[in-house]
Amino acid sequence: MKCFMCKGHIVDELTTFMVDMGNCIVIVKNVPSQVCGQCGEPSYSNDVAKRLESIVNAMSAEVTEIAVLNYSDKVA
Repeated sequence: MKCFMCKGHIVDELTTFMVDMGNCIVIVKNVPSQVCGQCGEPSYSNDVAKRLESIVNAMSAEVTEIAVLNYSDKVA
């Protein structure tokens, strides 16, 4: 598989996903990803992207400024 940004080689890695929701920052560690060995651009499978969306939505509803959790934690 090739990177859609630079056409580099893709490798499977665990990465950290971060999003600023305005009212809170959500950090998800140990996310299964496909990462370009050349430019470092991460990409996610459809299942992982859906789970990340569920996690972010659940955490943004909480009364907190920063949420840090592991991908494998049962949140959503």
